[in-house]
Amino acid sequence: MTDLAHAPEVAGPDPEPRRRGLPRVLTNVDPALRSAWHPVLRLVDLADEPVKITLLGQDWVVVRLDGEVTAFTDRCPHRLAPLSAGRVDRTGPAEVLRCGYHGWCFAASGGCTDIPALGPGARLPPRARAEPPAGVAEHLGLVWIAPEPPRVALPDAPVAPEEADRFMVGDLPVLRARASAGLLIDNFLDVAHFPFVHAATIGDEDATDASPFEPERDGLSLTVRSSQVFPNREDPGVAAGLRPEMQTRHALYRYWAPFSGWLRMDYEEAGGTNVITFCIQPVDADTCHIYASVLRDDLGGDAERLAAAVAFEHSVTAEDLVVQEGYVEGSIPLDLTTEVHIQGGRMTVELRRILGDFVAQATLTAPPAAAPALAPGG
Repeated sequence: MTDLAHAPEVAGPDPEPRRRGLPRVLTNVDPALRSAWHPVLRLVDLADEPVKITLLGQDWVVVRLDGEVTAFTDRCPHRLAPLSAGRVDRTGPAEVLRCGYHGWCFAASGGCTDIPALGPGARLPPRARAEPPAGVAEHLGLVWIAPEPPRVALPDAPVAPEEADRFMVGDLPVLRARASAGLLIDNFLDVAHFPFVHAATIGDEDATDASPFEPERDGLSLTVRSSQVFPNREDPGVAAGLRPEMQTRHALYRYWAPFSGWLRMDYEEAGGTNVITFCIQPVDADTCHIYASVLRDDLGGDAERLAAAVAFEHSVTAEDLVVQEGYVEGSIPLDLTTEVHIQGGRMTVELRRILGDFVAQATLTAPPAAAPALAPGG
């Protein structure tokens, strides 16, 4: 657990000497990010044929073979043609991904099962393999890829299995943003911007009493708990005179490096729970995809109310992107002396420390670069 409650403004000499020599900022395509889980696609958007995605500036193909979601780098080992331009072949005993250029076939393991030009029964070259990532997972309604062995676990589910049936789930449209993934997750964890960026939506709710909070760190993840008194104008019991307008909301923030988190809000007087999940895919140096969802157990199964809740959260995110897409540099500082930090920002200060530690660990354990091959006679 990290105590930042009495931390002074960060200034003076480098307070993080263990990170000297590491990058001062984290970009969307930093090599360290390869050893992490990243969302790349909603499961509902993966149909019967391959889908091309881009992660960390690299193209991948995601495909379902015999019910198993798998992925490969988006190039055939033969002529490096995009495998995403191929199709799923279902004519054999097992489904395979068939390249659209010369018809080479690849099983879910990446192994090549057929090269039509060689004829049946031919010996297939050992290097004729599609390259899978270190990990592929289905979680929280998303497909996740870890290009290299991940250093952090996938995010926990925001609701326990025994309570999941009572929640309605609404997905926001996948948003494409010209922004830093690090700054986007920083914005999600930052509550001080509400009355300014979200004046038209939730800003006035920030002018309420809030309990002090202390970030609880566990490795490369973070938990923050707080309680807040706010005007619950959405509660029908207020209009009916059953409950006061000012009510108590208990908030639980959870974050996992590098760019995933959720917020769970439990309402004391009105009852019910509101969850917002927020997971970011760093597409390339300039671009991210945002996967956000709303989970509610207080809507009585009303699809219209769920749609309204999704539209409201979409409006809130759109307000955030006005600011986030205005940044000139697509990166988040890791050097804590770059920005001026105050006590109220201790949650996002800890975010920067976690990201710095993540990069440090990846850098310290990265395998050495291979020596260049010598030319004949060299």
